[in-house]
Amino acid sequence: MKIFSAQDLNRIDQNTIEQEPITSLDLMERAASAIVYEIVSRYPRTKHICIFAGPGNNGGDALAIARLLLVEGYNPQTYLFNTASRLSDECQANYDRLRNEFPNAFVDEVVKTFRPPHLTADTLVIDGLFGSGLNKPLSGGFTSLVEYINDSEAYVIAIDIPSGLMCDWVQKTDNRHIIQAHITYTFQYPKLAFFFRENAIYVGKWQVLDIGLKADAITDAASRFYCVERNDVANLLRPRDKFADKFAFGHGLIIGGRYGMVGATVLAAKAAMHSGIGLTTVHAPRCANIILQTAVPEALFDPDPDDLVCSEITINSRYTALGIGPGLGHGIKQASFLNNLILDNIQIPTVFDADALRIISRNKELLGLLPAGSIITPHIGEFERLFECVIDSDSHRLQQAIGMANRYNIIIVLKGAHTAVVSPRGEVYINTSGNNGMATAGSGDVLTGIITSFLAQGYEPLKAAVLAVYLHGQAGDMAANESSEEALTAQDIIAYLGKAFRKLRNNEK
Repeated sequence: MKIFSAQDLNRIDQNTIEQEPITSLDLMERAASAIVYEIVSRYPRTKHICIFAGPGNNGGDALAIARLLLVEGYNPQTYLFNTASRLSDECQANYDRLRNEFPNAFVDEVVKTFRPPHLTADTLVIDGLFGSGLNKPLSGGFTSLVEYINDSEAYVIAIDIPSGLMCDWVQKTDNRHIIQAHITYTFQYPKLAFFFRENAIYVGKWQVLDIGLKADAITDAASRFYCVERNDVANLLRPRDKFADKFAFGHGLIIGGRYGMVGATVLAAKAAMHSGIGLTTVHAPRCANIILQTAVPEALFDPDPDDLVCSEITINSRYTALGIGPGLGHGIKQASFLNNLILDNIQIPTVFDADALRIISRNKELLGLLPAGSIITPHIGEFERLFECVIDSDSHRLQQAIGMANRYNIIIVLKGAHTAVVSPRGEVYINTSGNNGMATAGSGDVLTGIITSFLAQGYEPLKAAVLAVYLHGQAGDMAANESSEEALTAQDIIAYLGKAFRKLRNNEK
């Protein structure tokens, strides 16, 4: 699913209006009807509802909602803020229609003096002050109104986007001057801003409502940002040939482990074996032999000459992908080992994770030597060490990742609540699966194993990363649903990979 900028969404609206054809007021009516349906489904007609409408089209949506709620037997209090004595054409039309059809309804047009209603925990507030077209922080009396709403105990619904929040990248503004919604009903597509941790307090839960925008207009509109959902990933998953043998599904090499940290390598190897790969070899120090052969008997073991750490390897032509880092360690020997490996010019698709990233962060010249199309999988701390930046927001971090992926011609899997896969061309694929129970030791090692498996099977690196991230999250969701987020472990994610695959194959909800 594409994620569009505010300008793109406006063009899609206009294309829908021109091509369907449909008037802008009728399109607004669709949007209002979709939100009213959600309200009617959840609240009795006795519910105390306060609607705050701004002077633009978001205010027009709010006024249409007020009228439709009156039709449904509700009795909302509606406040239209027209302090500049200038309403958009659609807002004015919906205001006139509301007044004409319900002349006795409570509708207060605020021009100068505003007497705020009493908002309690039993009040439902509908925020229709400003929408996705906002391009500067709120000012004047609107800031006081937003503070008043936020300080109340009312339950707040935002129309399309919370007032004061920018649709795309985060801009500096006073946090008190953005509506803190409990739920945001957004139209047709989510906004990029919804996926940033710093905006969670404003967006609350969010739900996409289909308002029937023209499919051709959506298809033709270009976007670099995508929200990855089940249908998108199901289309990436390739069919398996009934007559294929294990060699047809690739041979992955996992490099990692040191004395006391073999478990990370076990998790990566297990995950690879549970993700469709034909063969997996693990290169690890000799001390890992018994552990690996016992924990992952399906995997081959390639012992390092060193008993305790990885120190030397020759990668032969039988391997079709490489994953390096889980449990590797970052001492002098391991740093020399990785340095030599990269300088030897790796010829197969490669994932760099965990301690491999720590070593690279201490030897920045290695970044420029990574093979084109390599995949790195940093969490927040690893990203900041790698690129020597201290970042105060998810928005800024993603912008930095886009620049670094292009600069070094690599794919960055930026791990987080909404893991983002960033391509060298600046495409961003934001994941929607997963839960906070996956913030647990070994979860990243599992992801490395899954990505390595897809690379070994011949998936293009970008598709391998997007598919692996979603499947990893899907397995985590299924595991959490079975027990709980608190009880989730990395091994649980592996245990549910099979069911996650089946769910994707059958395109089940």
